[in-house]
Amino acid sequence: MGELQSALDALAAEDVRALPPRRQLEGVAELLEARNRIDAQLARRVRAAELQQAPEDDGKKTMASWLRGHGRLASKVAGQTVRIGRALEHLPALEAAFAAGAVSADQVAVVAPVVTPGRRAAALEQGIDLAEVDRMLAAVAAQHDVQRLSRVVHHYLSRLDPDGPEPDPTDERSFTVSTMSDGTVVLRGQLDTIGGEKLKAALESVIQADRPKGDLRTRAQQSADALVQLADNQLASGGLPILRRVKPSVAVTVGAADLAAPATGPAAATTGFGSRVSAETARMLACDGAVTVFRLDEHGKPLNVGRTTRSWPPHLRKAVEIRDDTCVFAGCGAPKHWCDVHHLIHWAFGGETSLDNAALLCERHHTKVHHGFRVQRDPGGRWRTFRPDGSEIVIGTSLLV
Repeated sequence: MGELQSALDALAAEDVRALPPRRQLEGVAELLEARNRIDAQLARRVRAAELQQAPEDDGKKTMASWLRGHGRLASKVAGQTVRIGRALEHLPALEAAFAAGAVSADQVAVVAPVVTPGRRAAALEQGIDLAEVDRMLAAVAAQHDVQRLSRVVHHYLSRLDPDGPEPDPTDERSFTVSTMSDGTVVLRGQLDTIGGEKLKAALESVIQADRPKGDLRTRAQQSADALVQLADNQLASGGLPILRRVKPSVAVTVGAADLAAPATGPAAATTGFGSRVSAETARMLACDGAVTVFRLDEHGKPLNVGRTTRSWPPHLRKAVEIRDDTCVFAGCGAPKHWCDVHHLIHWAFGGETSLDNAALLCERHHTKVHHGFRVQRDPGGRWRTFRPDGSEIVIGTSLLV
């Protein structure tokens, strides 16, 4: 271990930015191989510790819980490391390739289901030579990527039980939504093949429909925006099930003083699920939302509740949609059914709920104009967009000769 630490110290001291491109890539390849070898030894140690019930020495019940608490690993990574260690006991050829750095931990995790107790028993009953299966999968893993390996493993498992019952797709689905201390929402889960296909088809339709010029978002950011857009569309359609006699919606509670103040007001409002957001975010949501006025006593308890009023009645929204047709932010053009109706001068600051004070904006650009950007309609009816520094965003035009 001391020699390994010294080697890592020497690597950390190397000026990698001075290396030529080819040497950079060679170094990356060498490090990937070294990481595979270290991961192999980690899995071996984890399995040995599990067999010894070593976590009890630190007051932990399982190796997965020890890895989460002491190794600060995510639950998924901790569980995968434990499963890899168990699987390698039955896959000596794959274990050797892993130890040599030829395959990765992700590839071993793909193969691990082959040697669960039930599947080992099924292979034994059918006279399948697991040693040969092990050698074949090790060779595939060493020569192909995870996707190709996954298809080979799936093919083997399908043939192992060709007459078995069709699996219930819901057994393979799980999804959790966790809220961090800063309000950020973390999504974790998995879907069966068909469920995943449905989600990917829906996301792809939204992604491909919204490709503005100069879009610098990563694929992950595009997918996240598409997921939020799907939720927006469902909430706006009114077709979701009624939740405890109330139409599902995004709820935000904010004090009247914070709502009307011109300041951003960080952490001034509370969402329906308990997260804190700024007063500016609350104003953005209130642009095209339902507003209910509560009168509170000195202890913050409601004394009475006023009538819920909608900022943009249906006939006005329709008029805005007919006039603007798409998101008016420069270079966007997102379809109207993705858009909110934005008050150019917010009603909390005295702006009217009128056609002249309205603009159609998609969720992303609605957020932008509540955080420094600005849109305005000139006397000729053309929409113009301005950055926070006051400069105008001008879309390039071609000259006709």
